[in-house]
Amino acid sequence: MSGKGNEHAVCWAEIPVTDMERGKAFYGAVLGVELVDNNNGPNPMADFPTSDPKKGIAGHLYPGTPAPKGTGNTIHLVANEPLETVMKRVTEAGGEVVSPAIDIPVGSFFYAHDPDGNSIGLFNFKS
Repeated sequence: MSGKGNEHAVCWAEIPVTDMERGKAFYGAVLGVELVDNNNGPNPMADFPTSDPKKGIAGHLYPGTPAPKGTGNTIHLVANEPLETVMKRVTEAGGEVVSPAIDIPVGSFFYAHDPDGNSIGLFNFKS
């Protein structure tokens, strides 16, 4: 063990999408950000903007085959806006809200599916 305390920390998230432009439009609209095209790897990607990927989890969309609806991992993304607003954006952008807001001690979140059926959670930390 290295003793650094992050040996098993999640450091990167990848979300497969069947249509990159549709995926970028959905996540951009839901999160209120512009995803950044990145062609520096073996596949085209669209990165979620982050000020410092070493201080939090970063990730991207990539062209791929999502897991069948209801079977894949759930990626939780920070919403930074009232969840009611974000729920409306999910629906307007072609996704599906699949739970009400859920309160937990550190904040609240809801589950949704993106247009490809990927399971996502939209999360707000308590202030």
